[in-house]
Amino acid sequence: MAVGFSAGYTSPALASMSSDNSTNFNVTEEEKSWIGSLMPLSALTGSIIGGYFIDALGRKMVILMCGPPFILAYLLMGSAVNIWMIYVGRAIGGFCIGLLTLTLPVYLGETIQPEIRGILGLLPTTFGNGGILICYLVGSYVNWWWLAYVGAIIPVIFTALMCFVPETPRWYISKDRVEDAERSLQWLRGSSADVEFELGAIQENYELARQDSSSFKDILSRQYARPFLLSMGLMLFQQLSGINAVIFYTVDIFEMSGSAISGHLSTIIVGVVNLLSTFVANAVIDKLGRKILLYASSGLMVVSLVSLGSFFYIKSYAENIPVTEEGYAEWQESVKNLAWLPLVSFMVYVIAFSLGWGPIPWLFMGEALPAKIRGPAASLVTALNWSCTFIITKSFPGLLKAIGASSVFFLFTGIMTLGSLYTIFFVPETRGKTLEEIEEELSGRKRRRNRKVSTTSGIYMK
Repeated sequence: MAVGFSAGYTSPALASMSSDNSTNFNVTEEEKSWIGSLMPLSALTGSIIGGYFIDALGRKMVILMCGPPFILAYLLMGSAVNIWMIYVGRAIGGFCIGLLTLTLPVYLGETIQPEIRGILGLLPTTFGNGGILICYLVGSYVNWWWLAYVGAIIPVIFTALMCFVPETPRWYISKDRVEDAERSLQWLRGSSADVEFELGAIQENYELARQDSSSFKDILSRQYARPFLLSMGLMLFQQLSGINAVIFYTVDIFEMSGSAISGHLSTIIVGVVNLLSTFVANAVIDKLGRKILLYASSGLMVVSLVSLGSFFYIKSYAENIPVTEEGYAEWQESVKNLAWLPLVSFMVYVIAFSLGWGPIPWLFMGEALPAKIRGPAASLVTALNWSCTFIITKSFPGLLKAIGASSVFFLFTGIMTLGSLYTIFFVPETRGKTLEEIEEELSGRKRRRNRKVSTTSGIYMK
């Protein structure tokens, strides 16, 4: 929710900064673009540094470390008397988001049972969309500085709750703390669960992984290159789909479309649909699998982007027709009759993204990256994500002016078409498999044991 609120902050906040008497300092269009893009730029830094921290300090400790500076970031923005205080606040918050988005998928991947890893692995996306919706709702009623103060509440809650959660058993095993790993696993599975076999499988996998010396170049070795590059590819297509440009500038896009519905109301509707769609994904991901959801997500996103590009093309064409030219009235009427299309297209777009391309790249990263390279590899994958986010959010306003809205959305359409092909030919299915089974499949390593355990029931199976 903290990440989602921060991602959605710029949409209502920038609209508030543009209103009369909203602030005692002027905010230019260039400054607005930096307010939007500083968060992902700083998140890039956090994700790079975080690769060392999550291995050295532990997954839980890194998540806890994010709380106090995250709170400070929002308080700083809320009390800002100049643009630089907002810049600093967004930079600090972005750094924390970089650490969180790196660490949380790893934490969840290392703690959740394979039978329900898809469902629980999507919960961060669900709550993230909830954070976006809360930001949109609150932002429609208050100014940007009150919105920042409200945003400070969420990190307070998550920091307090995280104190009661254990470290991951796999991190404890990597530090030769077997008893701590057993206690953590018992807490996670319940006091009545038999964790002996699962703990043994974790130890065995770790011992196999550390038989060879580890170095940064291992990430691109033949054994580990495939899961790493697959994760990189999914993250690349996720961000080049244009989702963060849409989330960061939702109000501006709706106002630009000339819709009869206000930009704030349209944004709230999109936020509600975005949240509800993640519950659908939660319900079906472990039944249908990751690839089916990615197929459906890609197809619906392509359709919605084509309709958005077509609408803005028609609108631009109609605006350039001279009033005296024949057919002027008909084109204006056509644009008026299509005023509903941007909202519907945006709704389909966010539904489609939340079903597949939103959560699955993060889930796949936590599942597929081998234990030996999980820290540094997850750091690089997350860094790529935030690099693309920064490029898209910083360049989106300029792209709109340079080539027009229709061309921008058609560009995103082409990218998602390539993403569909990438999924079909390269991405494996990971539903219902343990982390050890996924690692063996992607690395080509043979398993020495031929039985597995249901970590939900604790029953041994051949």
